[in-house]
Amino acid sequence: MQEVGFKNPAASLEFYGIKNAKTAYWNLTPEELVEHSIAKGMGQLADTGALVIHTGKFTGRSPEDRFIVMDSISKNKVNWGNVNKPFDSRKFDRLWRKAVAYLRKKDVYVRDVAACASANELFRLPIRVITEYPWSNQFASNMFLRPGREELASFDPKWTALCVPGFLADPETDGTRQENFAIINFKKKQLLIGGTGYTGEIKKGIFSVINFVLPVRAKETLPMHCSANVGENGDIALFFGLSGTGKTTLSADPNRPLIGDDEHAWSEHEVFNFEGGCYAKTIDLTEEKEPDIFRAIRHGAILENISFLEGTREVNYADRSITENTRVSYPISYIENARIPSNAPGAPKNIFFLTCDAFGVLPPISKLTPEQAMFHFISGYTAKVAGTEVGITDPKTTFSACFGAPFLPLHPAKYAELLGRKLRKSKSNVWLINTGWSGGAYGVGSRIKLGYTRAMITAALRGELKDVEYKTHKVFGVAMPTHCPNVPDEILSPRNTWADKSAYDAKANLLAKYFMENFAKYADQAKPEIVNAGPRPV
Repeated sequence: MQEVGFKNPAASLEFYGIKNAKTAYWNLTPEELVEHSIAKGMGQLADTGALVIHTGKFTGRSPEDRFIVMDSISKNKVNWGNVNKPFDSRKFDRLWRKAVAYLRKKDVYVRDVAACASANELFRLPIRVITEYPWSNQFASNMFLRPGREELASFDPKWTALCVPGFLADPETDGTRQENFAIINFKKKQLLIGGTGYTGEIKKGIFSVINFVLPVRAKETLPMHCSANVGENGDIALFFGLSGTGKTTLSADPNRPLIGDDEHAWSEHEVFNFEGGCYAKTIDLTEEKEPDIFRAIRHGAILENISFLEGTREVNYADRSITENTRVSYPISYIENARIPSNAPGAPKNIFFLTCDAFGVLPPISKLTPEQAMFHFISGYTAKVAGTEVGITDPKTTFSACFGAPFLPLHPAKYAELLGRKLRKSKSNVWLINTGWSGGAYGVGSRIKLGYTRAMITAALRGELKDVEYKTHKVFGVAMPTHCPNVPDEILSPRNTWADKSAYDAKANLLAKYFMENFAKYADQAKPEIVNAGPRPV
């Protein structure tokens, strides 16, 4: 096996069972990986210089095909169920051997990276990523921390990720659900991905690993699926929210450097980013709507599953013909206002839970007690507008525990209780922000103006809501400010914006019912103080 590139002289792919690969390319530069992708017919350049690739059959994660090996480490700690499906350790070993055998006489790409951009080296997680495709390796370079040449010379990985999109499992003999799979082995510290080229499986696989490792190894460190920025005075803000709630847009602030856009930890002394890059949606992207993302799409970035305007190399961001989930990955240094290293000392001063409430029930801004924060953290609520099917007129609720249920190996209550302890110690402010509807549900009311939402967040960050009068929502029990600079007072209480007050009351009670039905899944392990902080229909 020929080896090309720079690596720790002691490193060997034979340790992982890879013995007969054609050429092993170690730690190639992004420019070299782009050349390999194009030479292999796997990509082409957009007019901005970004590499355009197609991930194949899968253009998103496949949650039903994510498994965790059940062993002495995971058996009594993992929250087994629909999210965390158990996998037999012997079948994992056999599948790993088949995957590395598949690489015989093929080129492989090896990248030494790290996760956790903490100022404390004890948090750093060295990872060796071995991929079949050059652009998968470039994705790892974009998304994780990139060690310098001196560190690479003595690099000692604690985890290994093996990604072989061309290798298909046999469900009958291999124990998978279908041909594709993503399997985490905590005992062997291995992540095995096959049958899918979707790069997000690498990113979220490692995120799941960290969500298990950090709370177990560093008990007062909370892993979080959120974005984070920091003000000029060092005040940290966190933004939690599911897709469509405005997390990326609202955390992007020219006056507040970005710590990161997706995955962070809150330790006893700092908030730090897990990653060294960003993985942003690009559907309907424009420079006006998302200037930072738009300008980051240049040489070194990877665009996934997009098309060009006919006869050009100009990207057609409106095209949904391949998928709605078009994406771009790029190093965080491509963001002009990024904070590097991606960490900030201290605890968050303000935490925002973003929800797009299409029922038009929740206030545009409200303040939560620590107990309410734990309840809403476990709930992870947003709502999507009704579909086009005949007879469906109501919005549809979406709940994702801790705003990231698919990536939580532990029970959500574990993360919520840790959040509660940190809130009580830090005295952080927690705000529930509704970026959805006011004056009625979707189809009757109107979307809350982005300018108003920005003004509310700015007021919270500046401490301008500290001394205003608050009123309590009768159903959800949250504290609603009666005044906010640059926001009309009349929209701050959602019931006041509805012409039909009885219709509002009915809708509020309905949404409260949905909340409690969802929370029932976690009530057995959630403390009474959290359960009692939920809404109460009247």
